[in-house]
Amino acid sequence: MESNERLLSIKHGNNFRDLGGYQTNDGKTVKWHKLIRSGHLHELDQSDLTTLQKLNVAVDIDFRAPMEAKLQPDKVPSKAAYHRLSVFETDKTDASHSQEEIQREYSNNPGAGFNHMVDVYQEMVTTNQAKSAYQKFFRLLIEATPEQSVLYHCTAGKDRTGLGSVFLLSALDVDVKTIENDYLLTNAVTANYVNNRIKDILDAGLPTAFADNTRALATVSPAYLKKSMETINATFGNMPNYLKEHLELSKSDIQILKHNFLDS
Repeated sequence: MESNERLLSIKHGNNFRDLGGYQTNDGKTVKWHKLIRSGHLHELDQSDLTTLQKLNVAVDIDFRAPMEAKLQPDKVPSKAAYHRLSVFETDKTDASHSQEEIQREYSNNPGAGFNHMVDVYQEMVTTNQAKSAYQKFFRLLIEATPEQSVLYHCTAGKDRTGLGSVFLLSALDVDVKTIENDYLLTNAVTANYVNNRIKDILDAGLPTAFADNTRALATVSPAYLKKSMETINATFGNMPNYLKEHLELSKSDIQILKHNFLDS
């Protein structure tokens, strides 16, 4: 199966992607249809849910904050267990905020959106709230059977979900460049939506700073990921140490993950 099949045919959701097919450093391959990352699930229709059911999605992991999940509750595939593992108590990524809310905060300072996201990414690798969420994320992955598929998501499927994917693919020993490319794939997948949003802002005569900040908030950037990695490396030396010491993954845990999600 080729990378052009990575996007799932979900009609009423955004950024639904299969992690299958990625190569590990020792020549193994992430199984197709076992690990699915996405944005929100609250608009899914029965056809979308049937698509996920056919993939045997048995675990639905929601990284959103409590109020996000309450206002836009997941439509969960049949027979899938729902778990909310909030990375933040309130959505700091601004993915769930209205254009009016973002406009009020980001119309005057051209670099505010970018700087905010850099700070958010540092928080996601340091705070106890995020640590607990990602630890529980790995527990659920470890508890899944090899036959089951796991879906994990936030609102836009790019930041909280993006870092979750970085941690997961790192634990599976996928190479760093592939991990970064998967993270950045969000920008290609959501380009039309983001560009249309920026066009509407500029066509309405709103400040250029607001448009620039909206783009920074609505996309992913190598600089965001770089900030997380710099923080991890400064504190733990490298990603393997971070997974072991911060997220408390043992060698046995890693082997179970590889057994569950890699082709032998």
